[in-house]
Amino acid sequence: MSAALETVLARAGLKVTANEFLTLVEDAAKKLTSPQVDPAAHFTEAERDALTGTGLDLRPLDADEADPRARTVAEQTVLRDTALSVGQAAARIGVDTSRIRHRIGERRLIGWKDRGGWRLPAWQFGDSDVLPGLDVVLAWMPADQPALVLANFMTTPQEDLEIHDRPVSPREWLLAGGDPQRVAELAAAIGTPA
Repeated sequence: MSAALETVLARAGLKVTANEFLTLVEDAAKKLTSPQVDPAAHFTEAERDALTGTGLDLRPLDADEADPRARTVAEQTVLRDTALSVGQAAARIGVDTSRIRHRIGERRLIGWKDRGGWRLPAWQFGDSDVLPGLDVVLAWMPADQPALVLANFMTTPQEDLEIHDRPVSPREWLLAGGDPQRVAELAAAIGTPA
């Protein structure tokens, strides 16, 4: 399994060993996985009645059902593994590390504090600079959303953003020189009911 996993990681461009990646997955699973295997156990009887009354299924997963949290754990692991340190971000765009911290403080870059300091999602950067128009987009992006939600938005094709009649992700749109205001308006709706 180790050789196959290392091949997949290499093809995905992730610079991590299979064992390191599995440790990241284990850490993410511990953070995202509830110790309760019975979803109904989290609620009072009245809350269970209200939730099941709206059609929610609170039964535990059957042994043969795939755990829906698995994708989230994998995505969280990749997001964390591909994130840049302050030093890496500074080197990529050719500025001092204090400028990166300043941009985080001004919300011109986003990141999260991890064991080793700030981590910045890689989707914010091109080869040698931040995404064009990123400051406009981040100004409209809800600050209360998790880094994974924002990463999925920025890297998933959106029907409202097309290049050559093909939906593209907000990241692709900005890299191609698209109007950042269009992405900003879409970003403002992250986390709101559809």
